[in-house]
Order: sequence, then structure tokens, then C-alpha cells
Amino acid sequence: MNFRFSEEQNLTTQRRCFFKECGLGIAGMAAGSLMFPEAGSVRGTEITSSKNPLAPKLPHFAPKAKRVIYLFHAGAPSQLELFDPKPELSKRDGQLPPAELLDGYRAAFIDPNSALLGSKYNFSPQGDCGMELSELLPNTSKIADDICLIRSMQTDAVNHAPGQIMMNTGSQQFGRPSFGSWTLYGLGSEANNLPGFVVLTSAKGTSGGASNYGCGFLPTLYGGTPFRSVGDPVLYLSNPPGVDAIAQRDSLNTLRQLNESSESFFGDPEISSRIQSYELAYQLQTSAPELMDLSKESKETLDLYGIKDANEASYARNCLLARRLIERDVRFVQLFHEAWDQHGNLKAAIKTNTEDTDRASAALVLDLKQRGLLNDTIVIWGGEFGRTPMVQGGNDGRDHHNRSFSIWIAGGGIRGGHVHGETDELGFNVSQDPVHVHDLNATLLHLLGMDHERLTYRFQGRDFRLTDVHGKVVSQILA
Repeated sequence: MNFRFSEEQNLTTQRRCFFKECGLGIAGMAAGSLMFPEAGSVRGTEITSSKNPLAPKLPHFAPKAKRVIYLFHAGAPSQLELFDPKPELSKRDGQLPPAELLDGYRAAFIDPNSALLGSKYNFSPQGDCGMELSELLPNTSKIADDICLIRSMQTDAVNHAPGQIMMNTGSQQFGRPSFGSWTLYGLGSEANNLPGFVVLTSAKGTSGGASNYGCGFLPTLYGGTPFRSVGDPVLYLSNPPGVDAIAQRDSLNTLRQLNESSESFFGDPEISSRIQSYELAYQLQTSAPELMDLSKESKETLDLYGIKDANEASYARNCLLARRLIERDVRFVQLFHEAWDQHGNLKAAIKTNTEDTDRASAALVLDLKQRGLLNDTIVIWGGEFGRTPMVQGGNDGRDHHNRSFSIWIAGGGIRGGHVHGETDELGFNVSQDPVHVHDLNATLLHLLGMDHERLTYRFQGRDFRLTDVHGKVVSQILA
């Protein structure tokens, strides 16, 4: 016997319709939990709302900070020229490293038996705390009492793309949500007409690409939104010729009705993301140009950051934009500046890098502080790993080094004027208080009021988190 179904009957026999019709039974509940596990995910005291997944959410406990500005200096800045003075290394300049130091060690590119290379620049105590910093950082030296310098960072990766992705997502594998996405997922957004997670780039694009700020397996609305430095902040933000505001609003209203109808029928969370994206894009047509216009900033502020031309794209301009973004309640702002990969020409190149970035980085902290924003904003400065104590590229370069490197943090609950951790006399291994990437991420989430073990998302049959199955809060760096 042959059966023929009408188009309507075919629709009702589709798999999604079957699950929808069976949704009231035990089997339907089980199927729903497999299809949409995030619908029942509890974070803090609120449950995710499919109607407004970006609504502000309560943290697990009282936070020290509400926002994050991550100054990511991709390419691996040399801690031995900037943050970690090693007199013994300078004394042994040109000598071979001790054999026992290299036991089981594999470098990224160089022969591990390359000669030791002393720092190219001098260090001196700064601030009331006496933090030793390089002569290359005259402006960072002025905020020494506000920053916590971690000299004992460690990571698993030895090359740029995996290292950047590891630092930003907690994994060397592509496809995991970034720190910014986890923050937005856990806390929601308080910005009404801007994305909750904004990305700004200077120098060149990062080796890890969009994976550094992507949402991975989280719904797409939790991903970072790149803002361009020239032209429209977001591509296709302006209306095309012949489309006025009324026609655009009417079109968006119709699209919203169609999408809401599909969402109620299929229950797909990506449809909710699409609705939010369309509405945010509409609001951005007004808010984004106003944000990017620095003409109302005072000359004193522009001078503080070292901005000579307010319309010229630069790291300094992006630092000022970061402050303006968090003033408008953006939850997470990330700056990428990849220019630090000095396998050779170290002395000249790192001087250029610091001339481009030192003043603006310090200005951001000072600006936030004088506006009362630093108390609940975390500012992070760092790259994906450090550089070797051994020379590469003749007599003026360093290779990648993941065993020890330095970063600094300021603001939101961080202990200012504090140096955490130590490396050995040659700067090769951590000798005291190691801090792994997972520990750093656990600590940053803690400052935001989130327990890194409880902030999870079920994907492919298991609960994932930013710190995977690792990480501990580094209580010594908390105020």
C-alpha cells in the first residue's frame, strides 16, 4: 500500500516537530534536555532566558569587579627586557647555560645550547612599593603602586597561535569559548545599545585569529564583536542608498515577527541570537559612531594617552576607546596588539614596541582611577608566553619560552604594588609561586563573582568550563 502525504503532513512528521509534539512527556523532557541543555543551566541565582539571553545575571557571590579590559600584547613580550631583572644572567652573558638546566628541555626553534643573553636594558625600583621595572617602561613605572606584577606565569603552548588561544580560551584547541565569552555568558550585559564584548585591534591581526575572542560552542551572541578603526566601526552599519530609517524599522519589525514565530515553533536558541543581533545592529547605527568620535575628549585626556590625531588608528586610541566603552556599560573589552615576536633585532624592536604602548597602557589605568572606574574594572596586560634567556638570531634575539613569563593586572580587587612569584637566577624556570593560565583565569572569574568550577556549559555530553578540570584561585594577589 502506498501512502501520500500533503506538504503540511510532511512538515508534522519532521524530527523537530516530533520532539515538539512529544515535549509534554518524560521522553520529550529527556529529548529537550539533550537538544537544549543550556535552557536549564543555572548560573548564580538566575536561569537563562531565551527571550533575552544577554540580560544581566547575578554572580555566584559578591564580586570585586564588574568589567574587564584585556590588553593582549600578542607575539610574546620579553619579560627579561621589561619585568624580570636578572643580574646573574647579565653576568653570564655569552656563556653556555648549565647542562642540568636543559635536561629534558625542548625549545621552539633554537638549539637549547645557545649562549645566554643578558638583558639589553636596565632596571630600577619604582613607586613606594619598590617594584623593579625596565627603563623601557617610564609610564608603567608611574603606576607601579597600582599594579600587581606576576613574574611566575606558565603555559602549555610554545607557538603563537596555540599560545594565544590557550591564554584566551584555556585550551590550545580551536573551538572553545574565549574568556570574554564566558564572562558575558555568566554575567550578561548591561549595555543597551552596544555589544557586551568588544574587540579592538592595532598593529597586525593575531596568529590565533577570531578564535581568541570567539564564542566556541556557546550561542553566537556571546562572541566578541570586532570594531574597525577606520570607516564604519562595524561593516555594513550604514543604510544602503534608498533605504531610510522608516523602511529599515519596518523591515526589522517584520523580520522579528518571523524569527519569533520560528523560535516558538523550533525552540532553537540561535534564532534568539539572530533577533538580538538584528536589534543591536540597528541601535549601533547611532551608538557606534558616537562612541568612536573622540572630538569631545579634552586635550588633556588626549595628551595623557599620547594621541596626536584623534582620527588616526593606533593602540593609544584603542586604549581611550576601551575607557569609553566601559563607561557605556560594555562588560568586556579586549585590545590585541601583535608586534612582540623578537627572534632578532630585539634591542631596537622592543624599544619601538614600548614607545607605541607604554604611555597609553599606563594612561588607561590613571584615567580609570581618576574617574572612579578602576575599583570595579580589571585591567590585564600580557601576552601568550615569554622569551628564552638564551640568544637567537646571532646576538640579538630570543626564542619562545612557556616555562616562565610576566604579566600585570590592576583594579577590581587586585593587590596593587605587589610582585607575585619568582624565577631562578637565569629567568629560566619558576622558583616560587607558579601561576598557570588556568589559575589566572580562575582568579579573574573569582574577582567577577563567579566560581570557575560552577560556570559550565554542557556540550557534546559533558560540562565544559574555562579552566577545564584545572585551576585554583591565587589568593595572594587579591586585595
